[in-house]
Amino acid sequence: MAELAEIVRRFAGHDGVTGAAVVSPDGLPIDHAGTIPDPDALAALTVTLLRPSARLGENAGAGALFRSVLEFDQGYAMFTAVRGGHWLVVLARPDADVGMLLFDLRRDGPALAALL
Repeated sequence: MAELAEIVRRFAGHDGVTGAAVVSPDGLPIDHAGTIPDPDALAALTVTLLRPSARLGENAGAGALFRSVLEFDQGYAMFTAVRGGHWLVVLARPDADVGMLLFDLRRDGPALAALL
């Protein structure tokens, strides 16, 4: 699990990122880094949000949900499916380079999946 923690900390260390977490399919935080005021709530809300979002894509014929970005007035929440219902959540400020973060999420997804 040390390698998992390393990847999570690397994401939390990106410019503009405030925190990162890996969430279990049960809505529990597996690992987190950076500033996340309530990791348990973040994990539970992630699963609560993404389960119906995944069903929406399936019912619309769009396939499986593997990435989602929410934009708020004070930042972003980016979600990437890792494996078996696990998610990587990255929280960022409005000035973050979202394009680069999404590129890194896509690039590092297989490494995360191998660790779960």
